[in-house]
Amino acid sequence: MKKIKILRIIARLNIGGPAIHVILLTEGLDKARFNSLLICGNVSKDEGDMLYYAHQKNIKPLLIPELRRELGFLSDIIAFKKIYNIINAEHPDIIHTHTAKAGTLGRLAAILYNLSKPKSKRIKLIHTFHGHAFSGYFNRFKTKFFIFIERFLASFTHTLVTVSSSIKSELIYWHICKEDKIKVIPLGFELERFLNIAPRNSNTLNISIVGRLVPIKNHRLFLEAAAAVIRDCPEMSLEFRIIGDGQLRPALENYSRQLNIHTHVSFLGWQKDLPAIYSDSDIVALTSINEGTPVSLIEAMASGKAVVATDVGGVRDLLGKEIRYNARNNADNMGFKILERGVIVKSEDSFNFSRAMILLLQDANLRKDIELRSRDFVRGEFTKERLIKDIENLYSHILICSK
Repeated sequence: MKKIKILRIIARLNIGGPAIHVILLTEGLDKARFNSLLICGNVSKDEGDMLYYAHQKNIKPLLIPELRRELGFLSDIIAFKKIYNIINAEHPDIIHTHTAKAGTLGRLAAILYNLSKPKSKRIKLIHTFHGHAFSGYFNRFKTKFFIFIERFLASFTHTLVTVSSSIKSELIYWHICKEDKIKVIPLGFELERFLNIAPRNSNTLNISIVGRLVPIKNHRLFLEAAAAVIRDCPEMSLEFRIIGDGQLRPALENYSRQLNIHTHVSFLGWQKDLPAIYSDSDIVALTSINEGTPVSLIEAMASGKAVVATDVGGVRDLLGKEIRYNARNNADNMGFKILERGVIVKSEDSFNFSRAMILLLQDANLRKDIELRSRDFVRGEFTKERLIKDIENLYSHILICSK
């Protein structure tokens, strides 16, 4: 039987969920049924590179240096031409794109290719939204332009995949396409190394945040909340750890000095041994203005760590329903919500973010309950095996229905 040829395209393999996602799928699809080829560009100089992870899985991506996250007229044209030439040489059955830049150039190249082919020979197009850039990234004019582009591309795309129900709802809200064209397939990971992490026992309480040091991640809020926690809890031995790197690192280091908390804050850069990071954490935070499904939260939950996060993107899908807290506390006036598997705070609210962290630091029983529920949840929902099965079923269904 002829194998189904998959051409997978992503802008870059920087540290994060999309890179892990495409590497696991390229390596893990049933090789008796599927033949996978991965195309990617280079990471920016201030980003962590996960090409090593691809090599560990014996994957050698086709590198297109001009395929970059940043907009560039000449580089984008060259990347488009190279992608088109690969499509023309490989004749894949399915092109599956990930992230905005790859989704745009990859689908445009496939659309051009399909225009010259009879219907029976046309490539089926799939695009995964790991998040979206419709809020928090650009000004109003650019945002409207990108929405227009996504609506145009969606009209030529067989299926849009989202990694959470919340992102699906947002695509429907922005009228990207009709609801029946969108399928929710959650992320999947190799979680074993996190699931075996033992509870931490130390006099110092560590609060960690993992992610790129860029505006959308809003690390300033993390530092402002940290300053409030340190001020209001002088009896506690506290350490705030920032894992990641990026363009804002010098400014954030300076801001920690301005807030006079630099002796409590460590900038650790990118770390490959993330299980060690989570093992040495008591709470993991996320302060983003916009998110898809945050990988750092999934890894933290698998590690048995309580999380506090801003209420954006797919965070609620991870943390579950609101629960009743101890009756002696006035939960209605807390300024944040306690969910089954974590605490959420309104975006850009540093005051209530600090209050949420203080609650988790002071209430060890609540923290333990959240940790147990979190680990059980991700153990069942975010496995690599489930992800691969879901994607294989999607590909097979699309090709069967198109016959």
